[in-house]
Amino acid sequence: MILSGKAKLAGVMGWPVEHSRSPRLHGFWLERYAIDGAYVPLAVPPEKIRAALRALPSLGFQGCNVTIPHKEAAFVEVDHLTEQAKKIGAVNTVIVLKDGTLRGDNTDGYGFIENLKAGTPDWSPDRPVVVLGAGGAARGILVALQEAGVKEIRLTNRTVERAEALAGELGAITVIDWDRRGECLEDIGLLVNSTSLGMTGQAPLDISLHGLNKTAVVTDIVYSPLKTALLEAAENRGNPAVDGLGMLLHQARPGFAAWFGREPEVSEDLRNFVLEDL
Repeated sequence: MILSGKAKLAGVMGWPVEHSRSPRLHGFWLERYAIDGAYVPLAVPPEKIRAALRALPSLGFQGCNVTIPHKEAAFVEVDHLTEQAKKIGAVNTVIVLKDGTLRGDNTDGYGFIENLKAGTPDWSPDRPVVVLGAGGAARGILVALQEAGVKEIRLTNRTVERAEALAGELGAITVIDWDRRGECLEDIGLLVNSTSLGMTGQAPLDISLHGLNKTAVVTDIVYSPLKTALLEAAENRGNPAVDGLGMLLHQARPGFAAWFGREPEVSEDLRNFVLEDL
């Protein structure tokens, strides 16, 4: 890829940032669409995040992604927030506007819903949903589910106080005790694992799917391994299963479109390319 002096620039700010798959993902699209641009990793320590964000317009950047531990700090530092970012309380995508101000967005919920629709086009929000976990990922997923029209959401977390606090903020969410996580699945249409349990190097997720309706969709935001024990158990009993890689890929689409002027496609070629690096 050859860059000109007119190349459009974007990147990802994190600390550390070497683990990020975003440069590989955006680099694939830049090459696929022959765009004069670059997407680079930006290692920014927490005490320098404000200065780094404010430098984006002067350096000619179109914007950036922000990842751990900067999502909450970016929420405070940008000039404008989308409604999604306000509801979630964190920013993962920053866009430099024409006047040099910064707009913060959060596309995690968008990525979750788009991945769910791509993996199971027949999924409907008509039946209850159970979400495991009450961390940062859960917040975006819960907001997205509410906006998708889900009327009944059951939230369960190892620390019940955290689940209750999140339910209190977002409203219309029923908190289930973690010890009863397997007892509230019978009538649901979707089970979501938003925890890190089951991820490579983490503790396994212990949950019985015995009472789960065979038509219920099971999805996991974990994508390392791609097929978690939860998804394997779901498939073995005949439930539709959706892996977490698509959420990563789809959440990147709005930022790429804003920075580089092209709506990108999540394709099988892209999935395979990103998987090569996992």
